[in-house]
Amino acid sequence: MVIPTAFALDVLLGEPPARLHPVVWMGGYLRHMQRRLPARFLAGALAWWGGALLFAGGAWLVQSALLAALPPAASAVALAVMLKPLFAWRGLRAAALEILRADAPAERRRLLSWHLVSRDTRDLSAGEVNGATIESLAENLSDSLVAPLFWFVVGGLPLAALYRFANTADAMWGYRTPELEWFGKWAARADDALNFIPARLTALLLLTTAWLLRLDARSAWRVWRRDGRRTPSPNAGQPMSVAAGALRVNLTKRNLYSLGAEFPLPADEDVHRALRWCSVAAWTWVVIAGAVELAMQMGGLQ
Repeated sequence: MVIPTAFALDVLLGEPPARLHPVVWMGGYLRHMQRRLPARFLAGALAWWGGALLFAGGAWLVQSALLAALPPAASAVALAVMLKPLFAWRGLRAAALEILRADAPAERRRLLSWHLVSRDTRDLSAGEVNGATIESLAENLSDSLVAPLFWFVVGGLPLAALYRFANTADAMWGYRTPELEWFGKWAARADDALNFIPARLTALLLLTTAWLLRLDARSAWRVWRRDGRRTPSPNAGQPMSVAAGALRVNLTKRNLYSLGAEFPLPADEDVHRALRWCSVAAWTWVVIAGAVELAMQMGGLQ
């Protein structure tokens, strides 16, 4: 089975070298296009489609060649090797742990900015740093694991590659700056569309595992229903609001949103709890996605 094998590779080995990493190639393409093209909507949309066809088409060729040339067991292992760089869990968990283990507040703020967030972290309080770490765990559980595996189940390696390209394009182009407001508009909307279902699946996954781990699932449901659409992104607030409720913490970004406003800012122990919880959710999702993959293969649908 491709998904469990790919996840095992992630847990055991982590990321491949940069020169062999398709996400690094995607970033190079996106930087090149941004430098060469005018900052207009049509230019950005055409560049996005060019990259989408390049990487999804390349993934289709690779998948077709592997399936044609190798027996089923060998092709599954080869596809797992190809799928692994399109998602990440080990790196996300390691980044959160590194922030937690830093002693000095300034070092925690620096690591948070380096690893997980694009916001200005220089004057964040300890509680805000902890909150941003929990937010990143919840949001990136969706973006970095649930979504790419969801799209792999739906459409194999090509759709997983398409999703990773779209998410990378949004991370690089999806900002409201004079240079990117229109150039990155299509990339931002495409990422919103491709994350719509996975973000809500992630919220349900977190809600279910919160109940299994005896976190506050009732508050998670209530805060999700109330605060899930309060973030600027239509998707990020879905898993983040569940995290706020289940952990009974306030997750806030100054002047933008406050999820679970009735709760205090998170302490270090809350980040530890979030890490344990998201780890259980990640493994649970791999089991679910792997089971669906197997059922589809047995039914001749994949």
